[in-house]
Amino acid sequence: MPIRSKPERAEWDMTPMIDLVFLLIVFFTLVLNFAAADQNDRVKLPISELAQPPDLPPTEPITLHILSNGNIIYNEIELSLPELKKPIEHQLRFLKHMNIPLDTVTVIIRADAHCKSGQVFDVIEFCKDSNLPRFVLRTKQKEE
Repeated sequence: MPIRSKPERAEWDMTPMIDLVFLLIVFFTLVLNFAAADQNDRVKLPISELAQPPDLPPTEPITLHILSNGNIIYNEIELSLPELKKPIEHQLRFLKHMNIPLDTVTVIIRADAHCKSGQVFDVIEFCKDSNLPRFVLRTKQKEE
């Protein structure tokens, strides 16, 4: 009768698992940073009972943050409304160069809760005058 030896014990190679974990960490870090770029801590959104999350995210968003003093933050630079014209024109030239139609561009307006409604209206008129007819107003959902 032949003598059987003990079966060898298989060892797991953890290298692919560790690589996968690091790739997931990098992925979620990048995703979270892009989501944070759409927000600004200096703007406290008003609360609305009618606020709803969007069905689909905008394809070509331009985010404007309106502070309580009426200044606007665009690309993390605080500007007055007349000063905003040049950066927006530059953005529109870039979109035109990339063959992106302006009717697909959505302006996301995040106005502070203490901002005057006339200031928001002026920004909306500025967007319309700049051939950006699509815009959304961001608010917070009322917590129950």
